[in-house]
Amino acid sequence: MDIETLQAKFAALAPALMERSRRLWAATEALALGHGGIVLVERATGISRSTVVRGIREVNSGETLGTERTRRPGGGRKSALDKDGMLLADLEGLVEPTASGDPESPLRWTSKSVRRLAAELGAMGHSVSHRLVADLLNASGYSLQANRKTREGPSHPDRDAQFRYINEQVRRHQKKHQPAISVDTKKKKLVGDFKNAGREWRPKGDPEPVRVHDFLIPEQGKAIPYGIYDLKRNEGWVSVGIDHDTASFAVNAIRRWWKVMGRPAYRGAAFVLITADAGGSNGPRIRMWKWELQRFANRTGLSITVCHFPPGTSKWNKIEHRLFSYIAVNWRGKPLFSLAAIVSLISSTTTQSGLRVRSEIDQGRYPKGIEITDEQMATLNLKPHLFHGDWNLLIRLTHLTQPA
Repeated sequence: MDIETLQAKFAALAPALMERSRRLWAATEALALGHGGIVLVERATGISRSTVVRGIREVNSGETLGTERTRRPGGGRKSALDKDGMLLADLEGLVEPTASGDPESPLRWTSKSVRRLAAELGAMGHSVSHRLVADLLNASGYSLQANRKTREGPSHPDRDAQFRYINEQVRRHQKKHQPAISVDTKKKKLVGDFKNAGREWRPKGDPEPVRVHDFLIPEQGKAIPYGIYDLKRNEGWVSVGIDHDTASFAVNAIRRWWKVMGRPAYRGAAFVLITADAGGSNGPRIRMWKWELQRFANRTGLSITVCHFPPGTSKWNKIEHRLFSYIAVNWRGKPLFSLAAIVSLISSTTTQSGLRVRSEIDQGRYPKGIEITDEQMATLNLKPHLFHGDWNLLIRLTHLTQPA
């Protein structure tokens, strides 16, 4: 057989041949030609000598790979991570500098676009596209939701720096075996036979009957869940209030957590770190919040560090997706008939990662409108941090006069 004939055969078959079938066809032609067949096939088809020889070995060995596979397992082009061992570590370093590659970091966020991350990785010597960056972030537990969350409020120029600062504070406290907690108020809930979002398994055609309209039942009121989440121990506490969501209510929930869960777990602790949103009853500008934390410090002897998330970033607060989201899943589709039912549903919330939650009703009254005067504020032992003292402060033991 001459080269022209072999070229014609290959041109006719090539569109239908895949990688393995092309290799085996070349091998069978070379074997049929006998001495010099490998060279002739190589010249006629452009298939390399090594590929033809490999095909001959496969033909002679009777090796089969099945009809659904063209390569051996692990064959084909190497992945970017196989070729670039530092790629994932450097990507983690860009989106979370204090916890490269740690999936259990106290905070996981990124406010950078995948194109910007790809550009920064390119400057570090990596060959990577923005699509690959998106795939790697997704595989590492990030999502587009994190990028969207940056649009909740105005973008502060020190947003990322504050995230890194909070991360450093959390790690410092955890390294010294001191408690670090995330706090927030969950959305208020009407108590009674109202529709609750979601579905649950029930006998077919027998849905739970609930009210048509969501009007407050005065004698039952609203439930105000205030949560505390231990960033290290994966434990939560939720006080269910019945009055107002004030700073006094918030700090009383922290007191209860400390008495029931915190102090037994951190015996001998001298410090506690509180991470909180920039708004609501625990906002950095709320005088009563600082006043009540000072009272808490005086009663316990703890030094309290408070770090607030920048405005517009509340969804990065760890309690949102480590505690509240699972509570919402646990009680979805279930009418919250009573405060006792709410507490029971919260306390029964668990996860495969071992989340444990305790809850109780707070029957206290927390009136709004109580003002803390300049004179009272002057008695507090507050020390703003050097970095953003408006968001980060330390409260130490002192003696002060309690408000009337």
